[in-house]
This record gives sequence, C-alpha cells and structure tokens, in this order.
Amino acid sequence: MTRLRLVFSEAFRSIGANLATTFASVVSVLIGMVLIGVFVGIGTWLVSWSEDKKRELAVHVYVKDESTPKQIDQLRVLLESDERVKVGGVDFIPKAEALAIMRKRNPELTENLVSNPLPASFDVVPKRGEDTANIAATVRNAKLAAVDEVRHGKEVSERILQIARAIQLVFLVVVIVLLGASTILIANTIRLSIFARRREIEVMKLVGATNWFVRGPFMLEGVLTGLAGSVAAVALLFVGREIAVPQILGHIQDDPDVRALAFTWTAALLIGVGLGIGAIGSGLTLRRFLRV
Repeated sequence: MTRLRLVFSEAFRSIGANLATTFASVVSVLIGMVLIGVFVGIGTWLVSWSEDKKRELAVHVYVKDESTPKQIDQLRVLLESDERVKVGGVDFIPKAEALAIMRKRNPELTENLVSNPLPASFDVVPKRGEDTANIAATVRNAKLAAVDEVRHGKEVSERILQIARAIQLVFLVVVIVLLGASTILIANTIRLSIFARRREIEVMKLVGATNWFVRGPFMLEGVLTGLAGSVAAVALLFVGREIAVPQILGHIQDDPDVRALAFTWTAALLIGVGLGIGAIGSGLTLRRFLRV
C-alpha cells in the first residue's frame, strides 16, 4: 500500500507541476478520441448500410408458361437444396401475383392489358450477397425444363459489393491511422513532462530504483491523462449525438435495420483506447530515459 500511495502521489505531483503539458496531452487524446468516435459512428453505420444492401440482392428465376407442376417442383428442389441459399429464401410468385405486384407499382403500364404477359418466377435470397452470381450460374447450368431466364442484376450487385468492400477497407485503415496518431500525440506530450524530470529519473536510477518503480508514476500519469481525454471526448460526442444526429438521420435514414454501433459500446471502446494509448505512449517514451 505504501508503494501504491507513493506512485499515486508522484503521478499527481507530476500532473500538478506540469499543467501545461498535461493539458496538451488531454487535448491531444480528446481530439483523437473524438475523431475516432465520429468515424466509428459513421463507419459502422455505413458498414451496416452496405450489409443491408447486400441482403437485398436476390436471384430471379423466371418460369416458362408451359411448365408442368412437376417441372416447377424440380426447380424448387434445386433452389432450396443449394447451401448458399438462405433458409426460407425461396419464394414462388405465380403469374397472377406478379401482375398484381406490377399493377400496384406501375398502374399506368397495366391499365389496358387484355391478358397477363408476366411469367411466374422464383425469388431466391442468398445467405451472402456475394453468392448471387454463383447461384444464378448454377441454375443456368442445370438446364431444367422449367427455367426460362435467370437474372441477378449483375451490374447492380457488383457495384453494391464493390462499395461494401471499399467502405469496410476505408473504415479499417482510418481507425488504424487515428489510433496511431493518437498514440504518437500523447507520447510526444508526455515526453515533455518526462524530459523536464530527466535529472530526477537519472538520480533515482543511480541510487538503485528499479525500472518499474521509476516507470510507475509516469505510466499512471499517462493512464490518467488518457482517461481524462477519453471521458471528455465521450461527453462531447454524447452532446453531439443528442443534438446533431437526430437532425441528420431524419433526412437520410428510412430503414430501421441500418444503425451505427450502440453509443454505450462506442463510449466503452473510446475509454479503453484512451487508457491504452496513455499507458503505451508513456511506457514507450520512458524507455530511453531508463538507460542510465
């Protein structure tokens, strides 16, 4: 307990004696955590949006008008037995239902029809949007008598998948860059505090202090600095979430399945990252000053 109290007292003494550098460290962490928090919110929302769009991808298998019930059942079995197809993802749409859907969507195109020109079809939803092309190719290659045409919106699906992959890659790269930048910022500002006390560290080492005894107060100072900056960032993001986010999403979001990472998890992530980069930044900075 005595050693622990000493570590805490030294850390608070260092913070009090170097308010300017401590404030710079807190602001550095605050800026980094706010940027990470904003990008985590935007990035996870975009990833959720891309996943939702991939779930909308489907394969449309059109059935010949002259197909018998047995031939249609053969096609159904082929589709439902495909492991890439979502369970319950095969939906048969008869000719009459297809015409009713068309009348609802485009009544002006169907008002003068004297017969039903639309074919029956199967709508097939894959487990993964990436499998639409392969499922379509499997149906074509099966050459079943009931199959008239197979469509999967090749250009649209490829575009959606490209956008989804790009969003996920950019999200990963930017988070890594922001984490690295935040660590460097706090390491540089804590280095100023350590440099101001380099003589004291050298004396402590010369009289027999262990590396961890010397490192403890500075590590704690870095952790407290990271905690203060990340908590301030969480508070700032909470205010922004309550004021700005409803105004923004009210104009762009109409799908309840598309959502960002829950704010509670984002706050926990930012506080954990703030503590981590505070400890890592101060620990890495101390290494050169412990070589006496």
